[in-house]
Amino acid sequence: MMKQITVIGAGVMGHGIAQVYATAGHNVVLYDTQKHALENALKAIRKSLESFFEIGMIAYNDIDEIVNRIRTTTDLEDAVRESDFITEVVPEILELKQALYEQIESICKPETIIASNTSTFPLSTLTANAQKKNRMIITHFFNPGQIVPLVEVVKQDITAKHVIDETVQLLKEAGKTPVILQKEIPGFIANRLQAAVVREAFSLVERGVASIEDIDLAITHGPGFRWAFVGPIETTDFGGLDTWQRVLDQLCPNLDDRKSAPDVINNMVANGQLGVKSGKGLYEYNPDTVLERIEERDRNFLKLLQLKSVE
Repeated sequence: MMKQITVIGAGVMGHGIAQVYATAGHNVVLYDTQKHALENALKAIRKSLESFFEIGMIAYNDIDEIVNRIRTTTDLEDAVRESDFITEVVPEILELKQALYEQIESICKPETIIASNTSTFPLSTLTANAQKKNRMIITHFFNPGQIVPLVEVVKQDITAKHVIDETVQLLKEAGKTPVILQKEIPGFIANRLQAAVVREAFSLVERGVASIEDIDLAITHGPGFRWAFVGPIETTDFGGLDTWQRVLDQLCPNLDDRKSAPDVINNMVANGQLGVKSGKGLYEYNPDTVLERIEERDRNFLKLLQLKSVE
């Protein structure tokens, strides 16, 4: 049993990960350089837990108990000195992460496991300057981290077996579904699969094949509906590999194979149309509708999580 888990970074992913471990019964220290970020994180955690209560996944009394397991601090030494497991959730800036690891390793216990939530950097790059590379690992959560079950676990050949085993066990006990990458590859697993679908979706937009609403519906009410329980590889088994052989022979020459972001995205970014964060992307948003959409999304995700938890 890990006595203390530290989460470094109290942003959207950081507070979600802190919530995961606190809900699993662990004492969590949530660190950030900004006190207001920590205050906002605790508010967000409480609001999220209330959503879990509303659909019956936790009792109302559990909310205070979980929040009380989370201690916040702006003192890095205080955050990591006695920690058994540290998760770094800071911006995707390599120099920032490597400098942070140098600080952490000078303070924490020799046996402490150090994990990164990176979705960008290979573990070998992250740990290039580390003193003890064999205790470092990647645990890549997906937003919202407190709801989405998947966590990608990335190791190196030099990663200690007990580090992998303890990390996987910790995640499973927290109700997560860890998948272990046997080798390093850019984008890991899920983001590579997402990127392939997104590339083709924007190709369909550019060709005027269908409206953006109908393209989204084609996924959410078609493959996405099935993929919640039957993955793409098993789907080919159900459909027949001979059938999928013919499908792929026919479609692969016609699929988008560009090597960079689609022009639709490039043009919108150039015009400052960044999606939710700017109020306009392919869809239009205002602050009220964004909040409502996120809350609706999370309620539906929780219902799916509840359904999958009884598999």
